[in-house]
Amino acid sequence: MIVNSLSLCYHNKLILAPMVRVGTLPMRLLALDYGADIVYCEELIDLKMIQCKRVVNEVLSTVDFVAPDDRVVFRTCEREQNRVVFQMGTSDAERALAVARLVENDVAGIDVNMGCPKEYSTKILSTLVKGTRRPVTCKIRILPSLEDTLSLVKRIERTGIAAIAVHGRKREERPQHPVSCEVIKAIADTVSIPVIANGGSHDHIQRYSDIEDFRQATAASSVMVARAAMWNPSIFLKEGLRPLEEVMQKYIRYAVQYDNHYTNTKYCLCQMLREQLESPQGRLLHAAQSSREICEAFGLGAFYEETTQELDAQRAKLSARTSEETREPAEDTSGVIKMAVKFDRRAYSAQITPKMCLLEWCRREKLPQPMYETVQRPVDRLFSSIVTVAEQKYQSTLWDKSKKLAEQAAAIVCLRSQGLPEGRLGEENPSLHKRKREAPDQDCGGSRAQELAQPGELCKKPFVALGSDEESPLEGW
Repeated sequence: MIVNSLSLCYHNKLILAPMVRVGTLPMRLLALDYGADIVYCEELIDLKMIQCKRVVNEVLSTVDFVAPDDRVVFRTCEREQNRVVFQMGTSDAERALAVARLVENDVAGIDVNMGCPKEYSTKILSTLVKGTRRPVTCKIRILPSLEDTLSLVKRIERTGIAAIAVHGRKREERPQHPVSCEVIKAIADTVSIPVIANGGSHDHIQRYSDIEDFRQATAASSVMVARAAMWNPSIFLKEGLRPLEEVMQKYIRYAVQYDNHYTNTKYCLCQMLREQLESPQGRLLHAAQSSREICEAFGLGAFYEETTQELDAQRAKLSARTSEETREPAEDTSGVIKMAVKFDRRAYSAQITPKMCLLEWCRREKLPQPMYETVQRPVDRLFSSIVTVAEQKYQSTLWDKSKKLAEQAAAIVCLRSQGLPEGRLGEENPSLHKRKREAPDQDCGGSRAQELAQPGELCKKPFVALGSDEESPLEGW
């Protein structure tokens, strides 16, 4: 059994609740600025997280968990490391443990969203408690009967978790339904672990002093705030709420500094504006289609330009520092033929790509299939590929944003080095069109159809035709 590092205390704490699309890094940092003791990230599904790779982002000074499509699923930084709780949605104990172990060195705690508890839920908690170094918590809603609710929390307590957060509403109830302070109080009286009261924003929490009133009404150890914090994160400030304009500007600065996607930034700002969405500033926000336009709507255009220039300079500095060690794959690349080329999809037929052309040429010449070796550069997560054909290696000196694009660029280098067609629009490729000319039943418009069609004039049948014993190069390309 792994001994949990119970450094995170859940007594007398103000906590930012997990909120989908809201609990990203800028909001969590803002809540900490205004007095939150613990911040939960938005619920992240284990199936998404388990595919992610942990990447140290030296430009932003963050740790990113990056999906195979290069999307950042979870981003955190040193400032919140001892106070951020990672909440996951899961239905499988082993998968949950794999995710916990992936993130445990970068977070202070692990939480399981058990809003609708199932039979397997307690098994998941037990597995996490035994298998991770961080304190484990869960968040539940109350069940239809008090008896069932108390029975559930007793079972949960026996798993060894550090605390339990209770949203004082049933699964089917919405924010306009009254929160059941009495049920939360009964839970707090029943279990010995800290109980975190949640669900008070609509009825109880309008200002800082209301948080303590809600805690006393529920006899809970701590209070978790969701909607009230979403509307104005300065709810955690003992001195009182700050003006919304000030709060939003501070949020935007974090969003730009940490490269938050503009759609997420825009969503969170809309939640803060609420009834002011029809104001002149609200209309500017609604129309914004980039982080730059959001900044301009709030008078932060100069800040955006300055910050992005600093980040670009940092990227260039890191790229220059690491260029020698990351420019090539680790193996010896002496003798590699190189060109500065990129694959621009717009310049090629939708049916034919350089990789297809190269594969077909190798088959015609009875050469082994092209072999691609692709690496990713840590500093900016760009890709470079080397293709080996007839024991000769070819590579583009330009890095690409995806593995597929890098491989296409390598194929272009090989084809151009051999003086071969590469599938560009208007370029004749006898190898790929030979069977088409020999099959009049596939004709779609006379002799002109023997040439590559222009956009909008493509034949309905594929241009590539191979022998019956060959696999179509269209598959997987």
